[in-house]
Order: sequence, then structure tokens, then C-alpha cells
Amino acid sequence: MNVIRQLSLVKGSQRFIFRYPAGREVDVVDAFTRLAGSRESDFDWFDAAVLSYQMGRRLETELDQVVQ
Repeated sequence: MNVIRQLSLVKGSQRFIFRYPAGREVDVVDAFTRLAGSRESDFDWFDAAVLSYQMGRRLETELDQVVQ
């Protein structure tokens, strides 16, 4: 069974939603980087940092559950 994860960010009237299969976190961080570096996007480096942090916390929590 492939678990689909989701991260979302509400910024003013905009919503950024990222859905991805577990294990593809590196690809999502790459997407954050591309969006933050694009002048056409309102997604900035702070937004990328916030979502990266959320992803890291989720992974940390899951790892803690496995270890216990």
C-alpha cells in the first residue's frame, strides 16, 4: 500500500497543496526550491522553509513511533 502524504500552506487568498507518495520527500523539497526561485510564483523561500520544517517534524514523529 502506497501512502499519499499532503502538505499545505495558506498564504493570503492562495493555497499551496503538495501531495506525494511517502518516500518521495526529496522530490517535494526540489519542487519547493523551484517554486521559491521562480519570479512568477508567490511561493517564497520562507514558505519553502515552513513546509520543509513541517515535513521534517512529520518524519521525526513517524520515526519515533517506529523506534518505540
